Amino acid sequence: MKTFEEIGINAEVLKAITEMGFENPMPVQEEVIPYLLSADTDVVALAQTGTGKTAAFGLPVIQKTEIENVVPQTLILCPTRELCLQIAGDLQDFSKYIRGLHILPVYGGSSIESQIRSLKKGVHIIVATPGRLLDLMNRKTVDLSHVRYVIMDEADEMLNMGFTDSINSILAEVPETRNTLLFSATMPAEIARISKKYMKNPKEITIGHKNEGNKNVKHVYYMVHAKDKYAALKRIADYYPSIYGIVFCRTRRETQEIADMLIQDGYNADSLHGELSQAQRDAVMQKFRVQNIQLLVATDVAARGLDVDNLTHVINYGLPDDVETYTHRSGRTGRAGKSGISIAIMHVREKGRMRDIERMIQKKFEKGTVPSGEQICEKQLFNLADRLEKVKVDEEEIAQYLDPIYKKLEWLSTEDLIKRVVSLEFNRLLEYYKGTPELDIPDEGARRSDKEGRQDGGRNRRQAESGFNRIFINLGKTDGLFPANLIELINKNVKRRVEVGKIDILQNFSFFEVPENDTRFILQDMSEATFENRIVSVEVAQDKKDKGSSRGSFRNGGRGGDRRSFGDRRSNSGNRSDRGGYNSSRGNGRREYKDRDSQGTRTERRR
Repeated sequence: MKTFEEIGINAEVLKAITEMGFENPMPVQEEVIPYLLSADTDVVALAQTGTGKTAAFGLPVIQKTEIENVVPQTLILCPTRELCLQIAGDLQDFSKYIRGLHILPVYGGSSIESQIRSLKKGVHIIVATPGRLLDLMNRKTVDLSHVRYVIMDEADEMLNMGFTDSINSILAEVPETRNTLLFSATMPAEIARISKKYMKNPKEITIGHKNEGNKNVKHVYYMVHAKDKYAALKRIADYYPSIYGIVFCRTRRETQEIADMLIQDGYNADSLHGELSQAQRDAVMQKFRVQNIQLLVATDVAARGLDVDNLTHVINYGLPDDVETYTHRSGRTGRAGKSGISIAIMHVREKGRMRDIERMIQKKFEKGTVPSGEQICEKQLFNLADRLEKVKVDEEEIAQYLDPIYKKLEWLSTEDLIKRVVSLEFNRLLEYYKGTPELDIPDEGARRSDKEGRQDGGRNRRQAESGFNRIFINLGKTDGLFPANLIELINKNVKRRVEVGKIDILQNFSFFEVPENDTRFILQDMSEATFENRIVSVEVAQDKKDKGSSRGSFRNGGRGGDRRSFGDRRSNSGNRSDRGGYNSSRGNGRREYKDRDSQGTRTERRR
């Protein structure tokens, strides 16, 4: 194993990273750093989140910066405010002993005037989100004419978030002689397209295999009925008393509902989604980073760019629509050589999607059994015994209180005392889980239902939700279509607000659901739309013929309009059941188990 000094890191930077605890370079750093230091060429580096990519591009860029030339020489683009601040902070730490190096994070949600003042004073490295950088460019307050390096970090996530046009506009303003460095966890078609358009014979460096999942992450699925998903989530949380993880949901509404239910049932949880203000987001993230929150319930967009170490679990409250999103979710645990678990709580109709994910990450999901009440109680009791055994006792601090306690409890034997401690902690937990049923769907039933419902080369047959029509569109992943740019396509062409339901992006074509009353507007307004110079075709997919390439009989007509407003996607929350919960600080403080008999029902949208 090489050292940082052996791969070319200079004394000033080496001193800083040694103080930070860096000992030996990680695989992506060992591959990328020597190449960037020795050659001026474009690079595409594929590596999972949490593998040390920031240092891989940050250390060489810092060393190659001309300090005496105070102009923007490096531009780093990233998808979110959180990631922007994280990268800028890391670069500041790496360059601690390099005098006169100025690094500026540029992002939305903070004062643009302050950022403009900093730009006027002079900076060497700009770390930016695309939206705020475009604002500064439009105000003519940032000069990119001297940029020598453009780095796109988490490039696949930026494209999934709909930043393609913004990136195109930014890259058009930097010199053609620049070097472009593209770092990504996956290699979707759109990344390959950007690489071909903006990069010159890039060197491709792949750590592991393309689109491969993190090798330190174990993938487990629990097969339950849709109505039992929340109950299964609760049991998993109870079975892992020291759990520290993120629960991913599909919509803002579902995210808030699941978080509220967990909080009401006594769990240390909170939500993170797009409807929160920046101050609320910062407060939630600070509590999560210091582990005052054990379970963070989040949407994919809100969680992008989060830098949190030591996550034990990632829980998918249903699988995402596209495989790349799952790769990013699972990559948030098992970081920096540590192990982690990615859990999928799913129902039968998601099994085809799970197989797609298995092919992409080149790993098999293990079938898990939802913990029984007996298993949960046993695990919790042993956790209590373990904490009692390891608790730190401050003899001097508590000495004055012990004598009256000894006198109060001296009539109890050691055995009786232990029984009472356990009962005090767990009476309600034991009572709640007494006689609770199993939640797993039997394998044979799952296989039968899966076989009957499968279509599209491994994907499940889907019927539109009541009141909705399922629309076929002749674009898929090979065309670079993702949910974000499908929504953008609808925004640009449909003349009225349309509510969109389920979206299925397949390889060569896709489906999406719209209300029956809005179907004719979709068919009319998208009749002459284009996507990447390809003519768009949309038709109603009839349930009886919805088998891949077969379409319904409605033809599109009419003409599209300008950009339109677009309604939020519909919620797909599961049924509330098995309410109750273990109220615990998970390590310090009083516990109370809440027993709830009422079960409020929510509608499960078909997937």
